[in-house]
Amino acid sequence: MKPLARYASLANFVELARSLNTDPVRLLRSVGLDPGGVALQDRWIPASAVADLLERTALEAGRDDLGIRLAELRKLSHLGPLSLVLREEPNMRSALTLLIRHERMYNEALHTSLQVADGVATVRVHLDLGRPGADRQSIDLAIGVLYALMRELSPPTWQPLSVSFVHSPPINPTTSLRMFGGLARHDRAFNGITMLEADLDRPIRESDPQLLEYTRRMLDDDAGNPASAVATRTRQLVEMLLPTGRCSADQVARSLGVDRRTLHRRLTAEGTTFTAVVDDTRAGLAGHLVTSQRYSFVEIAATLGFSSPSNFSRWFRGRFDCTPRQWRTSTDPEDTEAVAAGVPPTSDL
Repeated sequence: MKPLARYASLANFVELARSLNTDPVRLLRSVGLDPGGVALQDRWIPASAVADLLERTALEAGRDDLGIRLAELRKLSHLGPLSLVLREEPNMRSALTLLIRHERMYNEALHTSLQVADGVATVRVHLDLGRPGADRQSIDLAIGVLYALMRELSPPTWQPLSVSFVHSPPINPTTSLRMFGGLARHDRAFNGITMLEADLDRPIRESDPQLLEYTRRMLDDDAGNPASAVATRTRQLVEMLLPTGRCSADQVARSLGVDRRTLHRRLTAEGTTFTAVVDDTRAGLAGHLVTSQRYSFVEIAATLGFSSPSNFSRWFRGRFDCTPRQWRTSTDPEDTEAVAAGVPPTSDL
């Protein structure tokens, strides 16, 4: 079955496309994507469509550095609640482990691994789009975003040993030089970032004023702006913390910069509870993960924060009135829309 990604992977695409004198709406439609869906960042779409969009835009704009240019626009604070969680990790090793564990929650085609040998650590990036085709821009975007995040989390003096790409150098190296400072190496055997192993255990850099300002705005009680609702932010944090085994009200409150009592009070004011948010978040993720046949039930149980597959199965039956296996067998694995929605196309359960 074809891997999916979320519209969030296209953050800043519309603005960049327009700055390059291309029509983002037409380009989105040309690969079968809904231009209006860009605003729905949690919506699942085929990862191959995202890759095709970036390749078409790069070709039309005459910019083979499009992926790097898009990565330049990403900042740690642009990741929303994930930025708060990463800031709480003790070191780069823990932060990378969290990112790798969470990647399937926003892009199923992205496969990142951390390998350590002889005092050298390598973060390798691989894309599996489920079909052959160009992926240069997607690789550049993935490595560029990863590099930028590592720079923001590391001490100001940190730099890797090299940033490797399988593909050839860009025609115009200006963007690459600006982004990687001359560390980019092309025509290599793998895509990824190489650094000293000792760098993995350096403490995460302390939070910056911009991130603190982001937290303040995020928790601003503006009832007219659903994006700032505490329940919404709590759900996003729960989604990221579930696979880590650290999804608790205390952890979420700490990530939001408030105490547990304040978190409960604000959720109550919005007509919900922390337990309800966790359950609803699990339900939304379970619908997608179970429908998709890319994951075993053991993997899904761990991703959703259950101590065992049997506990997950009991919860699933109570929530959906059927077993995970019954849900999965009712779904056509080629029905991308059903998988993206996390809802089986039949109702004879």
